[in-house]
Amino acid sequence: MAEAPTRRPVSVRSVNCPNCGAATAVRTFGHAVNVVCQSCHSILDAANPGVTILQRYTAAIREEPLIPLGTRGKLLDVECQVVGFQVRQIVVDDVAYQWREYLLFNPYREFRYLTEYAGHWNVVSTLNALPDGGPTPDESERSYGDHTYRHFQTAVATTTFVLGEFPWQIRVGDTTTGSDYVAPPLMLSAEVDADKEVTWSLGRYVRGAEIWKSLSLPGAPPEPVGVFANQPSPFQGVTRAMWRNAALLVALATLLWLGHLASARRQQSFAGSFVFDPRAAGETSLVTPIFALDGRPSAVQIETTTNLDNQWMFAGYALVNDDTGQAFEVGRDVSYYHGFEDGESWSEGSPRDTVELPSVPAGRYFLRIETEGERTAPPIRYSVRVVRDVSTSLWFLVALALIVAPPILEWRRAAAFESRRWQESDHG
Repeated sequence: MAEAPTRRPVSVRSVNCPNCGAATAVRTFGHAVNVVCQSCHSILDAANPGVTILQRYTAAIREEPLIPLGTRGKLLDVECQVVGFQVRQIVVDDVAYQWREYLLFNPYREFRYLTEYAGHWNVVSTLNALPDGGPTPDESERSYGDHTYRHFQTAVATTTFVLGEFPWQIRVGDTTTGSDYVAPPLMLSAEVDADKEVTWSLGRYVRGAEIWKSLSLPGAPPEPVGVFANQPSPFQGVTRAMWRNAALLVALATLLWLGHLASARRQQSFAGSFVFDPRAAGETSLVTPIFALDGRPSAVQIETTTNLDNQWMFAGYALVNDDTGQAFEVGRDVSYYHGFEDGESWSEGSPRDTVELPSVPAGRYFLRIETEGERTAPPIRYSVRVVRDVSTSLWFLVALALIVAPPILEWRRAAAFESRRWQESDHG
């Protein structure tokens, strides 16, 4: 059996800073091009055996990385060590927005980056292949792998602080033009440096708690603020599932409604004809003979048919249980007007009216009818018909409203989340 190849141990050495004399660890020896003195923050040339000073750090600003240099752990199933740290910023409408980048080193894998802005984290890797659309970034959509990415923002980024070691030349004040494209939880990014060289990378959004756990960091990560460009929506998939469940419930309610329509008996329980004379003085109410409503509790329909002609009538109905005194009351305005205007006929209202009383129990009932009308109007003839066990759509409409309300509310919350995301973009 062939022997498995052995990996050389990763060496860590130190260099002395020519500016302040402090010793600085070099964890990526053989890869490091720049090293930043952790004491005076001068940028040193690690590739030069003499370790010359490339840039002295004179600014008063001090940045303390949340993740200490030298921290080891596993992020997205890859062992890594934090070896470098830099702060970068963009300026939009005279407002500076800063984020932090941690350089992750694995001696047997490529360098990766861990970025943080306002409590939002991304693990970023450099791409070895170009996305569709060519190497030069623009505002068009880009495709890479199985995802299509929408342009989010293009801005000039400036390095304001560095610490640790880097496998490329780095200076405070370095600038690049960055373009970001998002397909949450992924972000496709392109950076164009001063020499017009383009570097494409792919980031994946990672929760701060997951990073703290993976790197065994003490305490808790900073709470995220706002909505980040590629932050996955907490409503992703939820709204779709809610609409799917709502569709099933609507289908079930529709079947029940159709079954109710088909099984309704529409049994006439009472019918009577009456005359109401608005000009007559005295009592304008009457009571019908007692009639029976049998069977299960169901809707009762009261139909009113009149001979109204350019006039109106109010009918107040009280369906009263003769045994218990329970009353179901409803008032109806019935009116019918018509005529000719500019050579065309018109009409308004109807001489007929129907109203439904839901879920009336069986029993012996009578109707109390109270009528009103214009005092100068001629007598009105009207008939009243009471129909038992009619089909009603009210419960179905209420059920529809209750079924679709939750997914609509969830959809609006998802839309508001996306609106907050894109408000921070070039396309807000």
